Amino acid sequence: MTGLSKEELVARALEEGFVKAGFCRPDAVPEAAGRLRAYLAAGRHGQMGWMKEREGWRGSAAALWPEARTVIMLAEAYTPEVDPMAGLAQKDRGVVSVYAQGKDYHDLLKRRLKRLGRWMIERAGGEIKVFTDTAPVMEKPLAQAAGLGWQGKHTNLLGRDLGSWVFLGAIFTTLDFAPDAPEASHCGRCTACLDACPTRAFPAPWQLDARRCISYLTIEHKGPVDLELRGLMGNRIYGCDDCLAVCPWNKFAVAAKEIGYQPRVGLPELAELAALDDAGFRERFAGSPVKRIGRGRFVRNVMYAVGNSGLAALIPVARARLSDEDPVVAEAAEWALGRLSRVQDSGVGTPDESC
Repeated sequence: MTGLSKEELVARALEEGFVKAGFCRPDAVPEAAGRLRAYLAAGRHGQMGWMKEREGWRGSAAALWPEARTVIMLAEAYTPEVDPMAGLAQKDRGVVSVYAQGKDYHDLLKRRLKRLGRWMIERAGGEIKVFTDTAPVMEKPLAQAAGLGWQGKHTNLLGRDLGSWVFLGAIFTTLDFAPDAPEASHCGRCTACLDACPTRAFPAPWQLDARRCISYLTIEHKGPVDLELRGLMGNRIYGCDDCLAVCPWNKFAVAAKEIGYQPRVGLPELAELAALDDAGFRERFAGSPVKRIGRGRFVRNVMYAVGNSGLAALIPVARARLSDEDPVVAEAAEWALGRLSRVQDSGVGTPDESC
């Protein structure tokens, strides 16, 4: 027991801007290590070598900080006000995932976690460590163990009173709070998220092969994307929201409170983005998560979107990048030009997705 009640802490968390808080033990998900081991053994993590490097910590929250007695999981909403899939029909523009439309959530979320953590220490003493998704913590299984929601068939967290659009943060503490009851799955027979995936990145419910996931391909994957997948990426140039956006539970999604998550990026024109040099890219996406992938990977994604547009008017845009100093961008531009040239020659339709 501590001098601080769970009810007081939750009330303070809500005052800070979180939309839900829950408590669990660091060892609340003993099966996580085995699931992670199987995932890595199958190679489904792709180029994300950092998952393997910190497998021991990631698979066991108790191993990450043995002195911790409680994990406090917190959810922060970034629910969009408009349909995030509407932009997919605007082929001359690029679609950026909702979570990256505003300021970088890592900064905003961590500041909020630290404020709440300092308040905890002032009230009850003890020690804390705060984590966002930059640390080797399996937030989603812990959030389910803490009763915030459950991992849907798309492997993301959702809740009956949250929807899908939430960031997760964790406060590990030496203080001892009673754990909350874990949440059970309420997906039922629904497969909307699995059916919506353009690249069929889900081998089975509750399984994700990151190597086929557009979020992974546009953000984490270095170098050229497989030809098989490029045509399926559409005009998604940073992340993908399809599996989240179609979830029926979003009719109960809680509104975002943080004004920093209000969209600043919008639906930028592909022609504008393709012309960005390194300095222009950094200026254009200052303070945004998009900036973290660098200009080369980003313009590569833009070239794939140009090639998928079916718009002959973008041929000069692709041609202008043929001599790009980044060979991956230059190759993507050559691919895009080939597709658009075939569209121009045929006069109708969109190139075959496997080309």
